[in-house]
Amino acid sequence: MSLFRLDASITPATSQSRALADLVEAEWSAEHPDSIVTRRDLGTTPLPATTWRDIITSSGLDEDALSPDQREARALAATLADELINADALLLAVPLYNWGVAAHVKSWYDITYTDPRINGGALKGKPAVLVTVLGGNYNPGTPKEGWDHSTPWLRRVIEEVWGADLLVVQRQFTLVGVNPALDQFTDQAAEIKVAAEQLAAEHGRALAAKRQASAA
Repeated sequence: MSLFRLDASITPATSQSRALADLVEAEWSAEHPDSIVTRRDLGTTPLPATTWRDIITSSGLDEDALSPDQREARALAATLADELINADALLLAVPLYNWGVAAHVKSWYDITYTDPRINGGALKGKPAVLVTVLGGNYNPGTPKEGWDHSTPWLRRVIEEVWGADLLVVQRQFTLVGVNPALDQFTDQAAEIKVAAEQLAAEHGRALAAKRQASAA
């Protein structure tokens, strides 16, 4: 039994996405105490910026024609794909940065997608939980409605490209208490936090149950 966990926050000590993902993982581990957890931390250890380029430019080349950088890039892509394929379930903690998909997350996705197993359906049906946090409020009717260009993209590639069985935990207003301009939303942010934590725990239990069901 194994869980793959991806973290993308660049501030581990104060990360709200990590805190929610910890709740998901705790429920998984409670149900599968002997489970192996494979971790990939893009926030503290981002992937080399040239990896995707080196893979793409090596397309069609024979092995003996590859440069050392191209060989290393291909090997890294295979390792990243293995981490996803070999896991029984996936936990991805990805905060919103600057209204879009963070560069280090997009790079990770692009690199893994060069592996033919990934774009060939190797993740179809795999249970997954996406944890995402947003500093403000992006709900319909708010000034920032439509500005979250990360969560919809992540859902699209995880659900429709990978074909994974996805659950999502989202917490908004994480900058309340940090940005004084948001102090008026303190009570609302506290309610959102509690609801997100409850949902994270529920999704953690559901993730563990889905794995059990698929293994039965």
